Amino acid sequence: MVEHDVKNLSLAPEGRLKIEWAEQSMPVLRQVRERFTREQPLKGIRLGACLHVTTETAVLMLTLKAGGAQLALCASNPLSTQDDTAAALVREYDIPVFAHKGEDNDRYYRHIASVLATRPQVTMDDGADLISQIHGARKDLASDVIGGTEETTTGVIRLRSMEREGVLAFPVIAVNDADTKHLFDNRYGTGQSTIDGILRATNVLLAGRTLVVAGYGMCGRGVAARAKGLGAHVIVTEVEPMRALEAVMDGFQVMPMTKAASQGDVFVTVTGNTSVMSSDHFGQLKDGAILCNSGHFNVEIDLETLGAMARTRRTVRPFVEEFVLDRGQRVYVLGEGRLINLTAAEGHPASVMDMSFANQALSAEYVIKHGRTLAKKVFVVPREIDLEIARLKLASMGVAIDELTSAQREYLASWTHGT
Repeated sequence: MVEHDVKNLSLAPEGRLKIEWAEQSMPVLRQVRERFTREQPLKGIRLGACLHVTTETAVLMLTLKAGGAQLALCASNPLSTQDDTAAALVREYDIPVFAHKGEDNDRYYRHIASVLATRPQVTMDDGADLISQIHGARKDLASDVIGGTEETTTGVIRLRSMEREGVLAFPVIAVNDADTKHLFDNRYGTGQSTIDGILRATNVLLAGRTLVVAGYGMCGRGVAARAKGLGAHVIVTEVEPMRALEAVMDGFQVMPMTKAASQGDVFVTVTGNTSVMSSDHFGQLKDGAILCNSGHFNVEIDLETLGAMARTRRTVRPFVEEFVLDRGQRVYVLGEGRLINLTAAEGHPASVMDMSFANQALSAEYVIKHGRTLAKKVFVVPREIDLEIARLKLASMGVAIDELTSAQREYLASWTHGT
């Protein structure tokens, strides 16, 4: 059996059924796999992946393996792993996996080290932890790496910072910035799965409650829209004027978090930044306020300060921790402040991850073909890949669109046509 560290191999049959279920809703990735099987564009390439170990990720791994890649996979979040999926990848599909749901910090980084021990030539990240380790504790590996891909807003922020400082050691494709990723996965996937996680963890009724969304990027827009659709009164907090203006024009109330803190019943952070909810806000919260995060890292809610402010704390139901503050008000934190959509639910639906993971697979192919000639920078997914994924997705949905006539193409390319 391949090298692995998963919680329970006996869960493999259940995991396989779930992977097959997800695969039915991923027609674009299935088409990519068919071509990869024929052409073997990843043949012999060592590919290390640090991703959420879910059924949809499993379909991506099977696609990369079909293309000839030698894989090793670890979790990109301690609470996002689906243990049955991890077991199935090892036992049913012979893919090395290092992931436990609920793993502690030491095991999390041991798992990253296990992937890096394979000396990957291509990295595939969800939060840039593999790349960060290669630029830190494992600098000896950098010369082996042709390039990498990154799927999250948070990870891309980290990588662009590395590029600005001139320390990025190889090119990276910002999969997150592809239109077929962030316009759909971030907005529709995060929107639905975040609400799903909140409801599974708490079973609260959102209709009539005030839900505060911190951040109005694509993820925040999705959460706000879904909450509004369920009857919640939505408040948006922002630091960027343009996004705040969009939120106002979309019909949402916009205010600083210092004001929203006393009004909200449920709070969702989706900024990619740190301490979005902090000591300035905790004391103002209503009794029974619910706090959760759908940004990649668990730094958006300052849990250390909240814990220091609390008289008592206890777990009251799975993924729900109660903090009792000085005035006696109870504050509930979901999923340890980690990604609530993966901690308490199953993450994004497979049909939207179909496009995101098609971007991952095709970007890995692009890196292998062109990585040695690319500058050590962060690149967007080539437009032709983005458009091809959109075409394949539309075709799989039975949707046809118009094509430009030769006269229309000429008109669009000309400056001589006037009124």
